[in-house]
Amino acid sequence: MIRYALACEKGHEFEGWFSGSDDFDNQLQRGFLSCPVCNSVQVSKLLMAPSVSTARKKDERQTLAMDMAKKEALAKIREAVANIRANAEDVGDKFPEEARKIHYGEADERGIIGHASAQDAKALIDEGIEIAPLPVLPDDVN
Repeated sequence: MIRYALACEKGHEFEGWFSGSDDFDNQLQRGFLSCPVCNSVQVSKLLMAPSVSTARKKDERQTLAMDMAKKEALAKIREAVANIRANAEDVGDKFPEEARKIHYGEADERGIIGHASAQDAKALIDEGIEIAPLPVLPDDVN
């Protein structure tokens, strides 16, 4: 794989990965390359210093890639939890009772969140009531 530093006609810089220089030329010619900022298809390569791969650089890239993957995964989890919280009623410590009422048709079906002991959670699951814990996430995504 070859990484090229690229720029569009408006000066937006970005990078692209290609199987070879022919792959870049082919994609450019067919109009498959565009600027991720403005969608311009007028893309060109920038001058780049050659990169010599060393074991240390490889380890650093892998660590950076893992760190970025972890950040992205944590951001997605954070977004999902926020969405659940925004669309659910917080019933606090009455969670086991409300979950049972909803399950057995004694209360209107709705999304709820709240607190349950491990014993209460196990009992709900044993009754066939679908529940899932919401993760407590660190405040800092950096």
